[in-house]
Parts: sequence; structure tokens; C-alpha cells
Amino acid sequence: MKLSEIAKILNVEIDRSKDIDIKKISKIESSSEGDISFIANPQYEKYYDTTKASALIVNKDFNPLNQRNDVILLRTDDSYNSFVKILTEFSHSAVIEKEGISAKASVGKNFTAGKKIFIDDFVCIGENCGIGDNVKIFSNCSIGDNVKIAEGTVIYSNVTVYENCEIGKNNIIHSGTIIGSDGFGQARQKDGSFKKIPQIGHVVTEENVEIGSNCSIDRATIGETRICKGVKLDNQIQIAHNVIIGENTVIAAQTGIAGSTKIGKRCMIGGQAGIVGHIEICDDVIIGASVGVSKSITKPGVYLGYRAKPQAEELKEEVRIRNLEKLEKRIKELETIIKNFTSK
Repeated sequence: MKLSEIAKILNVEIDRSKDIDIKKISKIESSSEGDISFIANPQYEKYYDTTKASALIVNKDFNPLNQRNDVILLRTDDSYNSFVKILTEFSHSAVIEKEGISAKASVGKNFTAGKKIFIDDFVCIGENCGIGDNVKIFSNCSIGDNVKIAEGTVIYSNVTVYENCEIGKNNIIHSGTIIGSDGFGQARQKDGSFKKIPQIGHVVTEENVEIGSNCSIDRATIGETRICKGVKLDNQIQIAHNVIIGENTVIAAQTGIAGSTKIGKRCMIGGQAGIVGHIEICDDVIIGASVGVSKSITKPGVYLGYRAKPQAEELKEEVRIRNLEKLEKRIKELETIIKNFTSK
């Protein structure tokens, strides 16, 4: 891509005499000639003098001590998000160009397809399915009956979408993920055994959702499991039946959310968090890594600890625990003083 094309995407001006070909995006400390990188964190400004990148995206207030003529600066209001924008352009160009239905794919009856779709080798699509414009489905995916996939969605290899599920616009679903598997519904019997509760609901993902690899999103027992617009899920996440995740919430890897729990908008949930079922978490909550949430959270804020507590409360408790050794030593000293005093 020409540097002038990148500048146009970022809505910045460059000297036309300095227009060059950009070969790839790279880290500033290991760049080569023809690369573009960025500086957003002040800690990386030290690499400006030594980087071999031909162009850097920087904030408008970036003012290095040594000006280099061999490095072209693209000055923006937000260098980090500008760099993300360029990454998006580079990473999706090859995917966007793919088009056509492989002769090795299997498509069921009453299949409706939009424009410029791509269905790769060994994809199996059931009956009565609808695929929107510019949808890309890569090899070995299984799409059940009555599934709807809206325009612009990309589904990578080895994904399974069970029957009756609905996938929204511009979703990205990574390899190994399963959407619509049965929720974990088991009714205990008098003899101690368990009887399976039929799971007849479905899963709905709204627009601009991204789901990492090897996630499991269970269908509802009745009704729906819903992933609202803008939600971003990391890898290896379990979302149980009838869960609702609010808009623009992000969840890190290995988190487990039990059935019928409702999570609010703009929440951030750290890796390996565990959330019990049938509770509600309000909007704008941050849950730390490995935190166990055993009851509803009704106030926005940061929650930490083995059992989720407000950050200030958890930090106070941590201080108390760290002081236990000192307190024990002090008690022993006082016991010795009292003992010596009473023996006289």
C-alpha cells in the first residue's frame, strides 16, 4: 500500500515527494525499511532514534529531540486507534477479496445467499439457511438448519453453529467455537440420577460481536441466549443457557458464566473469572482476573477478590492479611511481658 493511501485513510497530510511503498506493519523496535509502525506509549519513544521503519504513526504532540529525515511521521489525534485502523485495513483485505461457493461444500434446501459470499471447502450448511452479503465461511464449518447469518460476518474454520441460531452483522467468529450447543440442564431424580432437560431455545448474536477460538455459547432452555452488539469475547469462554451479555462488554479468556445470568453494558471481566447463575451485574462493572462472583452486583465499579468485593474493601482486607504476621509477633511479645510481670 502506498503511504499516501494510508494517510488518506487516517485523514492526514503528507509531503507527496515522500510517498513510498509500505510493505508491512511491524513493531517499532524490530522494523525494517519499508515498514510502518507507531508510538502511542511514551515508553516506546526511546526507539525513535534506532527504528528502521520508514514511517511512524504518532500523536500530534510527539516532539523528538532528534529529527530524522529517513522516518516519515503521520501525526494524528490518537495514534493508537489510528494504528488499529491501519491494522484492520491490512488484515482483512485478503478475507474481503474471497468469493464463491466451493464445489466441495454441502448446501441444504431453500438456501438463500447474498452477494459476494465465500463458502470454503467442506463447509456443511443445513436446510432453510440464509446468508447475507459479504459473509465468509471457512473450511470445515457446520451450520445447522434454519440458521441466519447477517451481512459482513466472517466465520473461521471448524466452527459449529447449531440449528435456529441467529448471527448478526459484521461478527467475527474464530476457529473451534461452538454456538448453540445444549445448555447444562439436568433434573435430579428421586433415585439420585439426573434426567436431561430438553434445550429448545437458541442463541442470538447482535452486530459487531467478536468471539474468540474454542468458546462455547449454549442455547437457551427456552427463549434465547443473547450476545448484544459490540461484545468482544476472548478464547475459551463458557457462556451458559439463557445468559444475556450487554452491549460493548469485553470478557477475557477462560471465564465461565452460569445459566440465566444477566451482564450489563460496558463491563470488563478479567480472565478465569467465575460467575454463578441467576444473578445480575449492572452496567460499567470491572471484574478482576480469577474473581468469583456469587451474588448480584448493583453498583458500578471495580470488584476484586476470591469472592467479589469492591476494590477498596478488598485492598483493605489484603493489608490486614499481610499484617497478620506482625500482629502475631506482637501478641507473642505481649504474652511474654504479661507472663514475666505476673511471675514476679
